[in-house]
Amino acid sequence: MSAGQPINQSGSTPGSGGGPARKPIISVKGLVKEFDARPVLDGIDLEVYSGETLVIMGGSGCGKSTLLRCLIGSLIPERGTVEMFGADISKLDEQRMDEVRKRFGILFQSGALYNSMTIAQNVALPLEEHTDLGREIIDIQVKMKLELVGLREHAEKFPAQISGGMKKRAGLARAMALDPAILFYDEPSAGLDPVTSAEIDRLIVRMSKGLGVTSIVVTHEMDSAFTIADRMVMLDKGRVLKIGERAWFDNLRSMPEEHARGLDEQSRLIRQFLRGDADGPITERKAVTNYADDLMGTVAAQLAPPMPSVESTRRFFLRRKNRPE
Repeated sequence: MSAGQPINQSGSTPGSGGGPARKPIISVKGLVKEFDARPVLDGIDLEVYSGETLVIMGGSGCGKSTLLRCLIGSLIPERGTVEMFGADISKLDEQRMDEVRKRFGILFQSGALYNSMTIAQNVALPLEEHTDLGREIIDIQVKMKLELVGLREHAEKFPAQISGGMKKRAGLARAMALDPAILFYDEPSAGLDPVTSAEIDRLIVRMSKGLGVTSIVVTHEMDSAFTIADRMVMLDKGRVLKIGERAWFDNLRSMPEEHARGLDEQSRLIRQFLRGDADGPITERKAVTNYADDLMGTVAAQLAPPMPSVESTRRFFLRRKNRPE
């Protein structure tokens, strides 16, 4: 990348030759998601290809988690489409959406295990609920999944009896229970020590490269991102700043300072995030934020009606979207 080169939002590495077209397993087009008429995602275009690991990154509040919830069908967008396995999931009824859900797994930040169940029972649950397999076959499947994540000897322990890193690995085993084609990871390294984080990264790579699972990872941990990613997406204020190969971001991160001075503002912003520098466009933007507007925005957010806590968010947004004017 030369000094001052503008960023390219296409999925290919700048300057690389075009290869044969690949059909995406997930395709996002013109995605807009709003809360209280404020856009959180503002026109996201994104494609994910079978077998790759795509890392979605950006600062706090950039829309990473909202994008993830749209990708799994938990939130319904105001505009745009999210196609998975060739179907627009925002238009599916609950029965058809349940069939799609069986084809992907999710590793939540906390692991989201059921505390009243053993690790083995947590992993067995999807098999019991969604297959007709007998008890012996389920037990074999559970042992195989726990062996993949190095927890077979801890099968009879409860979540309270294992560490945070082990909970993440148990959550991954449960996400893999139905042999999904896609795995979603929400901040898989959050709250973990460096060694445990490296173990989780190695598991993600093993799932993708060894089993051919497509992985979408939401994270702001840069060491982890550069370890696992095939391609990376940088979000800022609900928009895509850059989609590209890991090498593009690595070159930008390691670029000599004298060359970096000639970059355009968006490239400098991405570089600051990748490097974790204290000075740059991100901090300059925070410094000029109007305090009064921020204060009134906070007050308005506190006065806004709360989101329903019992009704599923997907069903709530479907009902609201289809409500007659």
